[in-house]
Amino acid sequence: MTGKRIAILGIFVADVAFRTPRKPAWGETVIGSDFRLGPGGKGSNQAVAAARLGGAVSFISKIGRDTFGDLARRTYAEEGIDTTHLIETDQYPTGAADIIIDEVKGENAIIVFPGACNHLTPEEVERARDDIGASAVFMTNLELPTAVVIRGLEIAHARGVATVFNPAPAVPIPVSAFAFCDYVTPNESEAAGLTGISVNSVADAEHAASALLSLGARNAVITLGEKGALVKTATFTRHVAPVHAGPVVETTGAGDAFNGAFAVGLSEGMDIVKAAEFGCAAAGISVTRPGTAPSMPTRAEVDALIAARGAKN
Repeated sequence: MTGKRIAILGIFVADVAFRTPRKPAWGETVIGSDFRLGPGGKGSNQAVAAARLGGAVSFISKIGRDTFGDLARRTYAEEGIDTTHLIETDQYPTGAADIIIDEVKGENAIIVFPGACNHLTPEEVERARDDIGASAVFMTNLELPTAVVIRGLEIAHARGVATVFNPAPAVPIPVSAFAFCDYVTPNESEAAGLTGISVNSVADAEHAASALLSLGARNAVITLGEKGALVKTATFTRHVAPVHAGPVVETTGAGDAFNGAFAVGLSEGMDIVKAAEFGCAAAGISVTRPGTAPSMPTRAEVDALIAARGAKN
């Protein structure tokens, strides 16, 4: 581990992924070409991504005492992730995500059932106050109840910890929450949902990023898939080019790879542009592999890709 501590508040779900030539219509059965079961959930994926890239990661969540919960515990043990604040319960099952992947385009459609994670409370997040306060970066997203997300952001902000808010999926959130956000990292559709501005180009992303800053966020980073990312601060705007690492196999988890890497970059003292470039490199590798958490690259892979890219420029 090379970076300072990163606290991530999010969900774990078991990813149940099917590859298929097309999505079935209601009442229709389609024969798939592949099936995989593995660890998932945005926060969990981000934690795995950050840990593989050298971050000292603490994951805050809730899981059931069941087979999928066993998968979570095994994953975090293998990745060296601190689970001091991973709460276990017999009341609710561990969640799951149904992922349908287009076997040609690599695009996906996802249904998420948060399960036990959806019953995490602000009071339980309070128990992680000291670990959050001792971190260089705190990151969370909207797969958890809004009150839980906001409490995590409030705690980190009050302790002077850099906060990364990944507003995914795009659900309504009080505008007041943006005052606790040092970095907001939506993708195109999430930025559109938050601002009402359709994001179909880099120029659109700049307009949406300006709107996010006007809501109270101090910096905005909008991920643009194959177009890279748009970074906007109070003083400058920068388009960060995508980093291509090979043919796209699956885009599921690319945003989580970006965010995990972005958090590691910030924890290591990178400026916002360098951290976004680091994130784009991690995402560029992840889309060349199937799966979510399993697709997350190592630090050596990302550093080698960045070095090779720099040698060509």
